Amino acid sequence: MSMIAFVVAAYLIGSLSFAVIVSKAMGLADPRSYGSGNPGATNVLRTGKKLAAVLTLLGDGLKGWVAVALTAWLAPRYGLGDQAVAAAGLAVLIGHMWPVFFGFKGGKGVATAVGVLFGFSPWLALAAAATWLFMALVVRISSLSALVAAVLSPVYAFFIVGPQSVFFGTTLIIAILVLHRHKSNMLKLLTGAEGKIGDKTDGGAKRP
Repeated sequence: MSMIAFVVAAYLIGSLSFAVIVSKAMGLADPRSYGSGNPGATNVLRTGKKLAAVLTLLGDGLKGWVAVALTAWLAPRYGLGDQAVAAAGLAVLIGHMWPVFFGFKGGKGVATAVGVLFGFSPWLALAAAATWLFMALVVRISSLSALVAAVLSPVYAFFIVGPQSVFFGTTLIIAILVLHRHKSNMLKLLTGAEGKIGDKTDGGAKRP
C-alpha cells in the first residue's frame, strides 16, 4: 500500500463533518445555516444543545486521532514511516476543512487539529488543548483561544518532538491552516464584533 492510499483514506475520514451529522441526527438545523456558518462545536453550541456540541467536539477530535493512529499502526507493514503518519495528519485536517461529502464547506479544524496532535504526541496535544482552555476561560472567545493555541503549537512541538522531527514541520503547517481558516474571525476580533462562547442567534438554530 502506498502513502497515497493512507492520505486518501485520512482525507475521507476527515470529510465526515460531525457538526452536520450530529445536528441532523438530533433534529437540529444545519450548522452551516446559522450563527457563524461554521460546522463546528462552538457554532452547534449556539442551539443551546450542549450534548450536540460535545458530541461534535468529540467526533471531530476523534477522527483526527483515528486517522493518525491507524496510519501509525499500519504504515510500517508497508515500509512506511513517520512521513506517512504526518501526511495522514494533514490529510484528515484538510478533509475536515474542505470535506468532499459536504460540498467542500467544512469547519475551522481546531478539534480535529488537536486530535491529530494527540496522534503525534499526547503531550503536544495536551499543551495545545490546555492553552485553548485557559484562553477560553479568560476571554470567553473561542476563535481567539484557537488562534493563540495555533500560534503556540509549533513552539510546543519544537520542545516536545524536536525541530528535526517531521511532526514539528507538520505542526507548523497545521497551525498555518488553522490561522488561514480563522481569517474572518481575525477581522471580527479587530472590530470587536466577534461573539463569545455560548452566544445564541435570533432563532436561526431552530429545528428546520
